[in-house]
Amino acid sequence: MAEKLAPFVGENYLNLRTYRKNGEAVPTPVWFVQEGERLYVRTGAQSGKVRRLTRTPRIDVAPCDYSGRLHAGWLPAEAHVVRGEIDKHVDGLLRRKYGFQKALFDWLGSLHPHETATVEIHLN
Repeated sequence: MAEKLAPFVGENYLNLRTYRKNGEAVPTPVWFVQEGERLYVRTGAQSGKVRRLTRTPRIDVAPCDYSGRLHAGWLPAEAHVVRGEIDKHVDGLLRRKYGFQKALFDWLGSLHPHETATVEIHLN
C-alpha cells in the first residue's frame, strides 16, 4: 500500500474527483494529509463533493498543484465521511502541514461559520 501513496509524498494538493448522478466527473483540488495508509481531507459538510461521495463513494485521486494540474495519474479510491475524535486529529495534522495558511483559512472561516466534514480516503 505504501507504494500506492508514494505519489502524494511531499505534495500539498490532492485532486479529488467525485461523480455526479449522471456519471460526470467533478475534479476539485484540496488540501490533504496522509496518516498511515489513509488520506484525509476537510471540507464543508454541505459541499457538493461531500454530497456526491456520500451518494457514490467511488472516487479518483491524484496529486496536483493549487489549480488542479495533475502531477501524476489518477488512482481509484473510496471515500467516506468520518466523525468523532478523528475530526480534531485531522485538523491538527492539517495545522502542522499548512501552518500559517491553515490559521488564516480558519480565521476567515470563523467570519462565516459552517459545519465541516472529514473525508477518509482509501486507495483501491
